[in-house]
Amino acid sequence: MDVEFSSFETEMNRGFLQVLVLAVLERKMYGYAMIKHLEEMGYAVEESTLYPLLRRLEKNGWIESEWDVSEDRPKKFYRVTEAGRTVRAQALAMWAKQTDILNALKGADHHA
Repeated sequence: MDVEFSSFETEMNRGFLQVLVLAVLERKMYGYAMIKHLEEMGYAVEESTLYPLLRRLEKNGWIESEWDVSEDRPKKFYRVTEAGRTVRAQALAMWAKQTDILNALKGADHHA
C-alpha cells in the first residue's frame, strides 16, 4: 500500500470508526472489550486511536461514561446518549445517500 493511499484510508477510517463506536455502544461496554468486539467483527483498532476518540465523543455529548469499581480493577464503561443516537442516524443516512450515488455512478460507467 502506498503512502498516498494510506493517508486516504486513515481519513476514511476516522469517520467510519466514529459511527461504528456509536453503534457498538448501544449496549454499555468498556474500552478493551470494545477493541476485542470490533476485532471479532474484522475491524482492528488500536487503543491509541480508540481512547482519544471516546474522549472526543464524550466531550461532544454523544456518549457518556461511568466507572465500575465493584471488581479489583476499576473499568470505565461507555454508552451512547440520545444525542449520539441522533448523530449516528444522521451519519448512517448520509452514508446510505453516498452509497446510492456511488452505485449510480458505477452503473453509469457500465452503460457508457
